[in-house]
Amino acid sequence: MRLLLPENGRRWCRIALVLVLYMTVYEVVAEDPYRYFDWRISYGDIYPLGVRQQGILINGQFPGPDIYSVTNDNLIINVHNDLPEPFLITWNGLQQRKNSFEDGVYGTTCPIPPGKNFTYIMQVKDQIGSFFYFPSLQFHKAAGGFGGIRILSRPRIPVPFPEPAGDFTILIGDWYKTDHKVLKIILDRGKMLKFPDGIQINGLGRDGAKFTVEQGKTYRLRISNVGLQNSLNFRIQGHQMKLIEVEGTHTIQTTLSSLDVHVGQSYSVLVTADQPAQDYYIAVSSRFTTQTLNSTAILHYSNSKKPASGPLPLGPPTSISWSLNQARSIRTNLTASGPRPNPQGSYHYGQINVTRTIRLANHAGLVDKKQRYAVNGVSFIPADTPLKLADYYNINGVFKIGSIPDKPAGQKIHLDTAVMGADYRAFVEIVFENRENIAQSWHLDGYSFFVVGMDEGRWSPASKKQYNLIDAVSRCTTQVYPRSWTAIYVPLDNVGMWNLRTQFWARQYLGQQLYLRVYTPVQSFRDEYPIPKNALYCGRAKGRAIRTL
Repeated sequence: MRLLLPENGRRWCRIALVLVLYMTVYEVVAEDPYRYFDWRISYGDIYPLGVRQQGILINGQFPGPDIYSVTNDNLIINVHNDLPEPFLITWNGLQQRKNSFEDGVYGTTCPIPPGKNFTYIMQVKDQIGSFFYFPSLQFHKAAGGFGGIRILSRPRIPVPFPEPAGDFTILIGDWYKTDHKVLKIILDRGKMLKFPDGIQINGLGRDGAKFTVEQGKTYRLRISNVGLQNSLNFRIQGHQMKLIEVEGTHTIQTTLSSLDVHVGQSYSVLVTADQPAQDYYIAVSSRFTTQTLNSTAILHYSNSKKPASGPLPLGPPTSISWSLNQARSIRTNLTASGPRPNPQGSYHYGQINVTRTIRLANHAGLVDKKQRYAVNGVSFIPADTPLKLADYYNINGVFKIGSIPDKPAGQKIHLDTAVMGADYRAFVEIVFENRENIAQSWHLDGYSFFVVGMDEGRWSPASKKQYNLIDAVSRCTTQVYPRSWTAIYVPLDNVGMWNLRTQFWARQYLGQQLYLRVYTPVQSFRDEYPIPKNALYCGRAKGRAIRTL
């Protein structure tokens, strides 16, 4: 092809420049590997507490398969829905940079219809660490469909500990023997659920899960609480644990005899098999509950000569103060590299001016004689169209920005599709105020945030004096203790529609959530990707034009 013609040379130069730029961008993208997954979602028999139940299987597995990846990998996950009802998976902790369309909650993504499939196309951009996925609709989480996600560092970026001999995913959570459809009916009728029946560990009950180690070697355990409501404590008979990572952040390495893991949270610890060759109990028990749930798994030495025996390792004191002190001790390792080859502490969040303080208080009450849960007086009700699609196509009447206030607004609850507006690149403080006698967990999709402070009692501006503005841990889910508060700092650098929710799943289902619309008036692919070519359309977005480029 001759690019320079006398009569329109400038035009051809521009075309050539565009082609070169396009090819350059394409080559940069192509450097990041692609990992392909093909999943079939179906019902099948499971026995987590020794009773047959109808569970959600992924490729016949319960729990589902682990996702293995490396920083910046592109994940192509084709999900076939063989259930008789709509289905969605959300990716707890994956930030979906510039791409909230793939978040997998109803506010962003149309459900996968029965008998159909949808391919999630995601990149684990600038992330490392331990996370998990789970189904987000229809109270499906109470039936399974969850699994672990691990994002390894790129080979040229050092990690602050020796390579372990093995890497185990451990999914713990409270569990009901009651079918998830029955639980959903109870909630739909405006009733509260009873206390869970037990604890599952990797889909199994007492002594069911087994983790085999070789004497003298060190192993990484990735522990996630995938349960429905209760904080859990994790410990191993005769062994110490070294905390190394929390939801993508390398931590100061502290030695622990037990670890509180709140609902929706993920931790990594190192455990050395340095005891005599036998089997040992792994104990998991509920925290801050009137009755205590317990379960066990087995740490099995490959040369074991004796089964696990003796008393279970004792749990920590029941006081909030013990757990609160442990949480405050979890700090970022400022000298360790994160997903990029620079120290995690190079981002000086404590020196940035906060542009806005948002206070969010959770509470419970009745609306039309039915149980509801709320944030700042608003109990969320889903719209007839995913909010992100309505926003993208400017469909009026689906939601209203500002339908939830920035501060607590009394105890009277009303129903609304709660959407809070926020400016792109703002730096905000969010204070979670828990005025009830339960432990709470809060999660924000699309982000990691700095947990700068937490304490018992009421928050006030004077509470800022105790904030950690140097090495607070960065994570995506934080606990809020009973009658307590937790404060986080969030740099809003990810445009999109993001779910902010309680991880207490019955409360989330009955309204304790909202969406944060992080907005910029400048429409640019630099700030947000266009809607995926394979996007599903539902509600009032049906029939909208699908992009061709």
